[in-house]
Amino acid sequence: MVAKKLSRLAFVVTTALASLPVLARAQAAAPVVTQAIDDRQTTELSGNTRPEAQLANDRGALAAGFRLDHLQLLLKRPAETEAALNRVIDSLTDKTSPNYHHWLTASAYGASFGPAASDVSAVIGWLTGHGFTVNGVSASRMVIDFSGTAAQVREAFHTQMHQLSVGGVSHIANMSDPRIPVALSGVVEGVVSLNDFRPHTNFKPKPAYSVSGGYELVAPADLATIYNLNPLFTAGMSGQGETIVVIEDTNVFSTADWTKFRSTFGLSAYKTGSFTQVHPTGSTACSNPGVVSGNEGEAELDAEWASAAAPSAKIELASCADTTTNFGGLIALQNLLGGSSPPPIVSISYGECETENGATANAAYKTTYQQAAAMGVSVFVSSGDEGAASCDADLAKATHGIAVSGFASTAYNVAVGGTDFGDTYAGTNSTYWNSTNTSTYGSAKSYVPEIPWNDSCASVLIASNQGYSATYGTSGFCNSKTGKADYLSTASGSGGPSGCATGKASTKGVVSGTCKGTPKPSWQSVVGNPADGVRDIPDVALFAANGVWKHYYPYCDSDTSDGESCSGVPSNWSGAGGTSFASPIMAGIQALVNQKTGSAQGNPNPTYYTLAVTEYGQSGSATCNSSNGNTAGSACIFYDVTLGDMDVDCTGTQSCYKPSGTYGVLSTSDSTYLKAYGTTTGWDFATGIGSLNAANLVNNW
Repeated sequence: MVAKKLSRLAFVVTTALASLPVLARAQAAAPVVTQAIDDRQTTELSGNTRPEAQLANDRGALAAGFRLDHLQLLLKRPAETEAALNRVIDSLTDKTSPNYHHWLTASAYGASFGPAASDVSAVIGWLTGHGFTVNGVSASRMVIDFSGTAAQVREAFHTQMHQLSVGGVSHIANMSDPRIPVALSGVVEGVVSLNDFRPHTNFKPKPAYSVSGGYELVAPADLATIYNLNPLFTAGMSGQGETIVVIEDTNVFSTADWTKFRSTFGLSAYKTGSFTQVHPTGSTACSNPGVVSGNEGEAELDAEWASAAAPSAKIELASCADTTTNFGGLIALQNLLGGSSPPPIVSISYGECETENGATANAAYKTTYQQAAAMGVSVFVSSGDEGAASCDADLAKATHGIAVSGFASTAYNVAVGGTDFGDTYAGTNSTYWNSTNTSTYGSAKSYVPEIPWNDSCASVLIASNQGYSATYGTSGFCNSKTGKADYLSTASGSGGPSGCATGKASTKGVVSGTCKGTPKPSWQSVVGNPADGVRDIPDVALFAANGVWKHYYPYCDSDTSDGESCSGVPSNWSGAGGTSFASPIMAGIQALVNQKTGSAQGNPNPTYYTLAVTEYGQSGSATCNSSNGNTAGSACIFYDVTLGDMDVDCTGTQSCYKPSGTYGVLSTSDSTYLKAYGTTTGWDFATGIGSLNAANLVNNW
């Protein structure tokens, strides 16, 4: 079977070049495996051990025969081929290039930009020589799917697989970085994962309190008013003929929930809107995951709110079951990209900080999104729900310093951050919301001023609202009775500089050691964006709050084991926030762009930033300041969020300013208050370029 696959690869190399765009016609990569493979001469694949793999959590070695199914070996291309590929990807969104929108097919991509066929053959031979079963090779020639035992992993990769107990939960993981023969180091990036730690979802349930009491849910009708979708809907642009794929490792609890959401909020009037669930096959086996408790709510809200932004679009949930060591969502996306009809738009609402994800897993997402960009696929990823402390997701305080999600920090995806509405802070609720709802539960009057989403006591705005002039110190809000009781939280929209996309942390879970961030892409240049040399996130931001300033999203999930049912009025449904909502909504807005232009757009970021440069110039735009609210300029494409921050509380010694008291605040300095991070004119780590006017974005694309 392997020999047949390799012969087909060789055939593709010689035939696919004719299908490439003019400037993409390149020689296939030259072989880099040029010496005998000697298992006695090895090199370490650095940065591929989970921080939890330590003595305190160790519960002994896995049985030698423990089966590890569908592992992934990530390959890499020569540096000159990588450079050529990136030049081609840049040209695909350059209107002056003959390559403009001449998207590559999976086979052409693999033929010109994958490793040499002989190198793939050499790696397969090495794997099978160690007893592994090779299940398939991706069309991109960048991933080899293989299976084996713990004993075979120990022998081939020189690392022990152990059982762990972390917080009372059983896990498996390698206890040291794997090693490979030196002869393969030019073609093997690493094993994508040798552990079963899963990425986390990016949504936060509605808390039991808000700063002023009471709640106001944000319905799809409000979304359409605030972000100016209605002129597009009126003009007949609501996503007809477009498809949005939400990537998951679970199915929804019930497909009837999606239908109930649409009928309740008036979206069923858009007759072409549909919802399907698929489990895409490809080089890696994809099993139906069924309903995964804890994650199925993510799938529900992703599918429902993508439809809220593009109600006539086809919403497709693509999911695969997690394997012993790999995230099913990654498998689903890889298999979709390997097919003949890749989706034009995908949204991913999961994350893991770069240092915990590990160098190879970070590379796996970068490589996958890179292929998507070359094939015309727009990838939207939630930036995270923990401020600039992505290694402390879902915790009450940050202890690992500044970090971002490896799912969102590549140069080939749109990282979508989170905002809140600023009307409650300003005391202007009645200016922006009617006292009664329409039949579809809408009450917003206009665009509403925005602030960064932040539930933490480190928020300057929350502290001010509660009567405190400082967030830190013994007399600061985070050390007050109220602050400690209700506002110790990392829940907030995420952003920050990429810090450990590659390399190995010297302090577990902390950006340190040989860690390096993703290099800054050429298009990320706009007023406010720092000259830090690395990829900064987020790119854009949309409302994502879970109710701390009264506003939150409802969603229909009839699984009462996860929360509320979706019977009765929406205020009785499950309510939440998080960049998990913002990402599929932004994907829905992109579907309207695609409909208007009549074509897929690949990575939208070059266009977003070009438009932002025009709007903000060298000093920002007073007209398009989000704080203007309903007096913001009618021609604004982006709304520049300039009030507030997404700083979070912290303890310890990592980027934590704590002059006194138990709790400090995340800061770029331990000795001075430099909050991580506040808003600025133009781009900032709290909200990126800002939020947007959808009609103006679509019509000015």
